[in-house]
Amino acid sequence: MKVAEILQAKGTKVFSITSDYTVYDALKAMGEKNIGALLVIEHQQLIGIISERDYARKIILKGKSSHDTLVKEIMTKEVISVSPSDNIDKCMELMSERHIRHLPVMQDGIVTGIISITDVVSAIIESQKETITLLHNYISQ
Repeated sequence: MKVAEILQAKGTKVFSITSDYTVYDALKAMGEKNIGALLVIEHQQLIGIISERDYARKIILKGKSSHDTLVKEIMTKEVISVSPSDNIDKCMELMSERHIRHLPVMQDGIVTGIISITDVVSAIIESQKETITLLHNYISQ
C-alpha cells in the first residue's frame, strides 16, 4: 500500500500554523481539531512541525509557559517527510527509527497531506484483513 492510498481514504486536509504564534495557540488549535501535531508553514514552505510531544518535553518539563513561548522556539525544524509514492513499510520504518508519530507528505516541494502512526497502523490492519479474507476464501474452495 502506498501513502497516496492512505491520503485518498483519509483526505488531504492539512492544518498548519506560522512560527510566530504562541505555543498556547498551537495547542488550542490541536485540541479544537483533535490532532496531535501542526505543520509550521510560512510562504507556502514547510519550515517545521510542532507536536504534543514538543510541548511536553520543551515547555512543561522545562518549566516554561505556553503563553509566553513562540512556536519557532520549540518546533522541530528538521522535518522528515514522505512522498505519495512511498509505501507504508517505509513510513513505519521511518516512524520507528526516528521515534516520530507524524509524517508530512510532500510532492515537488509542496505539502500534499500528513499521515500519522494511527493512519499507517490502520492501513496495515486493513491490508492484513484483506489478505486473511482472500486466504480463507482460497482454503474454503
